[in-house]
Amino acid sequence: MIRTATSTDLERIVEIYNQAVTAGFQTADTDELSIADRIDWFQSHNNKQYPLIVEEIDGVVRGWLSISPYRPGRKALQDCVEISFYVDHAWKGQGIGAALVAEGLKISAGLNYYSVFAIVIDRNLPSIRLLGKFNFTRWAHLPDIANFNGVRCGQLYYGLHLK
Repeated sequence: MIRTATSTDLERIVEIYNQAVTAGFQTADTDELSIADRIDWFQSHNNKQYPLIVEEIDGVVRGWLSISPYRPGRKALQDCVEISFYVDHAWKGQGIGAALVAEGLKISAGLNYYSVFAIVIDRNLPSIRLLGKFNFTRWAHLPDIANFNGVRCGQLYYGLHLK
C-alpha cells in the first residue's frame, strides 16, 4: 500500500535514509541524521503541493518518496520538481522503488508539474537503472563534486518531461 506519510512515519523514514548514508554512494550525506534534523524537511512535505509518500505492508514502512521544489522562490522553475526515493535495504529488489516512482510520477502529473528530475550519485547504479525504466534521461553530470572520505564521484541529473 502506498499512502501519504504521517508524523508517525518520520522515525522510520529517517531510519531508511540512514541506511543509505551508511551504505555510501546513495546520498551525498555522509553523517546519519536524527529525527530532529528532519522535522523541518518533513513539515515542508506535509502538504498537497510537495507530498511525501510511503510504501507500507502490515504496518511496516518499507520505502518512501518525496516530491520537492527545485530552487524554491524562482517563479520560472515552479513547475519543476525533484523526486527522492529510498527503500529499506532488507526489501530491495522487490519492486518497491518502482511502485514509489510510478506513484510519484502520477502525483506529479496530477499536480500539473512539467518536469521531474532526480539527482543521483554516479555510482548508484540501481537507482540509475530504475529511473531508466521510467524513461528518465540523463540531463547533466557534475563530475567529481562529491567527496566520500577521499573517494571522488559525481552527481547525475536524470529528468523527465511529463507533458
